[in-house]
This record gives sequence, structure tokens and C-alpha cells, in this order.
Amino acid sequence: MDKKRLIIIDSNAIIHRAYHALPPLTTKKGELINAIYGFLLFFLKAVREFKPDFIVAAFDLPGLTFRHKKYKLYKATRKKTPDELCQQISKVKEILKAFDIQVFEKEGFEADDVIGTVSKGVPSEIETIILTGDLDILQLVDKNTKAYTLKRGVKDAVLYDEEKVKERYGGLTPQQLIDFKSLRGDPSDNIPGVSGVGEKTAIALIKEFGSLGNLYQEINKNSPKAKKIKDSLKKKLLDYKKQAFLSKTLVEINQQALTEFNLENCRWGEYNKEKVIEILDNYGFQSLIKRLPEFKKEGYNKEKEVTKPGKEEENKKNLSLW
Repeated sequence: MDKKRLIIIDSNAIIHRAYHALPPLTTKKGELINAIYGFLLFFLKAVREFKPDFIVAAFDLPGLTFRHKKYKLYKATRKKTPDELCQQISKVKEILKAFDIQVFEKEGFEADDVIGTVSKGVPSEIETIILTGDLDILQLVDKNTKAYTLKRGVKDAVLYDEEKVKERYGGLTPQQLIDFKSLRGDPSDNIPGVSGVGEKTAIALIKEFGSLGNLYQEINKNSPKAKKIKDSLKKKLLDYKKQAFLSKTLVEINQQALTEFNLENCRWGEYNKEKVIEILDNYGFQSLIKRLPEFKKEGYNKEKEVTKPGKEEENKKNLSLW
């Protein structure tokens, strides 16, 4: 019997990717909707491909998180989110509601933490697919969890399992990515890491020593393995030891963000198709209406084209860039 499948949507990451990847697309009223379109394009592609039994959408909330309390400069270099993007986030939530998809968000935590909590809390017989535009989520990949990540724009995506992660990161396991990033840091989130240690060096160190903790234990013991580390690198590691372990607390996804989660409440199947069509039609997304999934009692049905007369030619012009 085939495994049941859960899709978890890393909503903010996909919306941000779509906003920056796609040219401006507006309604007749002048509302910018490129992020909404890109989000739905990727979402519907994933639904067709994976045919999930359950779907969950995770979102970030505005405001500071526990990471900011640990490190005041966390994400300090990020630009303010444009208002035109913020407005599209709320509209995506409206569409998800019409799809009867539950939205989860938690004050003081990020969407990644919500995703981590959900993915690690589902039974082992459930296969989990995380939809994301952010490689930070790869630390959650395991034998039951894969990450479907946008590679370029909102059309090309890569499905990462454990072997694909190892291939991408020089043999490191998903769990080792936490320690790897603790050494390398992450400029996009303003996570310091160890100054002067880049990707290749960080991969080599974690491959050799297994973990951040073991690396420093070996250095403290001045073990034969530690003696092979160049003096200049060893000095950097010792000088920025505190910074490395701080970075680890920022990098590691918290898997206890939610106190309650019931997978059965997230079962996906029949949804308010008329409402979804109405919303998409108002945005001029006629081409997406044709991609909406159909359901029968036994599950998914082959796609059926659903269009509203008189709109198609107009919308082909509107969406000609895609």
C-alpha cells in the first residue's frame, strides 16, 4: 500500500521568491499580484506531482523571535519587507482558506520552526514533502521527509532526499548542515559563524570531525586529528568558538514551536472550488483555474479544464510573460 503523504508549505519563503523572481503583474485596479501568482503556480505543480493526503501551510509572524533575544543583530542587515509584498501575503492566506488548508504560525518563532515541529511530529508511515524556496530547511530532511525546493524562479524545483543533500554538500548529512552553517555563518540572516571560514573549509571540518562539538573537543585535547589543522585556522576556530556555538543556536530549527497539532485536522480533499475559482478569476488567473485538482470519492481525478467564457483571451494577454 502506498504511503500517505503530507505537504508542508514554507509559505513566506515561496512568496518572497515569487515576488523577486517574477515581473510585475497587476490587476485592472493596479494591485500587484506577481507573488500570489508565483505561489499558486508552485503550489498547484506540487499538488499535481505529489497528490497529498494532508496539507499544512506555515507562515512567519511580524515581530521578534527567540533568535533575536539570543542575538540582537539577527537578520539586522535585511531590508524592510515592501508593503506590496506584505499585502500579497494576506491574500495568499485568503486563497489557502478557500482551499480548506490550515495555516499555522506562532509568535516568537519562525515558519521554519513550525515546519520542523510538524514534520517531526507526524507518524513514520507518513511521507512528508516540504515546499520551500530556502535551503535552510534541508536540515529537516530524513528517511521520511523530503524538501521540494525552488531552484530557479518559480518553475524549476529540486526534490532533496538524504542522498541529494549529501551530493549537494560534499557528503554531509542533513543533520550535519546545522554544524556546517555554524562554522560558515549566513550573511543573509546575519549569522556570524567563524570569521574567515568559508563553505569548503566548513564542509571539510565537519566531514573530518563529525560535529561542531567533537571538533572543539579534539582541539581542546590536541588530538592527532586536531594537530593536522593548520595553525592559522585553529586560531580562528578558538578565537571565534563562542560565536560558532551562538550561531548553532540560531541555525538549528526549533522542533517544539507548537504545543498542539492534529494531523487528521489537516486532511486534504474536497475544497470550496467555486470560491477558489471566483478568487482566481478576480485576479485574472484563468490559466491557473485550468490546473485546479479534481476529486472523486476514491481520491484524485485527472485534471479537467474549468474556464469562464469570455475571459480566456484577455487572460492569455495578461499572463503572456509566463
